[in-house]
Amino acid sequence: MSEFVIGESAGLKPVMERVLQVAPTNAPVLVLGETGSGKEVIARAIHARSRRAQGPVVRVNCGAIPSELIDSELFGHERGAFTGAVGTRKGWFERADGGTLFLDEVGELPRAAQVRLLRVLQESTIERVGGHETIHVDVRIVAATHRHLESMVAEGTFREDLWYRLSVFPIRLPALRDRMEDLPSLAAHFAERAGKRLGGPGLTPTAADLELLRHYAWPGNVRELATVIERGAILGNGKRLELAAALGGPTVKPPSRPPAAEALHDAEEIVTLDEATAAHIRRALAARGGRIEGPFGAARLLGINPHTLRARMRKLGIEWSHFREPSAGPASMQPNR
Repeated sequence: MSEFVIGESAGLKPVMERVLQVAPTNAPVLVLGETGSGKEVIARAIHARSRRAQGPVVRVNCGAIPSELIDSELFGHERGAFTGAVGTRKGWFERADGGTLFLDEVGELPRAAQVRLLRVLQESTIERVGGHETIHVDVRIVAATHRHLESMVAEGTFREDLWYRLSVFPIRLPALRDRMEDLPSLAAHFAERAGKRLGGPGLTPTAADLELLRHYAWPGNVRELATVIERGAILGNGKRLELAAALGGPTVKPPSRPPAAEALHDAEEIVTLDEATAAHIRRALAARGGRIEGPFGAARLLGINPHTLRARMRKLGIEWSHFREPSAGPASMQPNR
């Protein structure tokens, strides 16, 4: 089994390289990315390329489960465990036994549920609500969130031990605006699907359609692109794409200045590479209170080695102590060099 991922040889190539690295293992994976960027697609790609491909892949939206029902949904319940429990029910862990459990929006889990989830990850056993039997489950966890879990750990809203357990192998998914080379393929895929859903042949975006799509910011990412194209197909009665109307008309404004004037204006706003690098490092240091090393350090946030970061700071004349916040957080979270 091998699910095709649009962009796997272009904008998503680095992501798919990490998918291929981790898929054969049983390591937990944490997929990070904005809402609508395709985290479930990556989770299913990991499952499809794993030794569990013949087993089930079960998706749970952690943010959509009422807090009083979380235990029952995840671990199941016995008959009579609570009012309305008229029969025994398997939870999502049991249903995913032998396969993959995709915990979407895991950052939305309340603290109490985080404790129980951590125990299952450590011991691979569950107990149904109202039951006393210990049930072994063989489940590979792929979690996803659009939240910044490191900040939530610092704020005390997400357990640090659970974060470490889930983030054994993080995969960061780029936003659509950062992989625009994939837009033509994605648009073609959604247009063909939209046309067939309306009972006709698949539709094909024109060059003008693609140009229009390129000038939109896509805050909703791939999910929004799919929605806009389907809306455009409906507005075109299934015979063509009316994307200007689907996007709201004036919402999308192609550049009005001539290309030469646009390039000149952009050049005036461009700073030197050193200036841009220094500004980026300062933002990372400010976000981490001057801390450089460790899971909450600026080096981890920037994706570089702490020694490399220090060398660049010396070259650019950046002093880490200017960003230090001695009173912020517990001692373990204080900045260090």
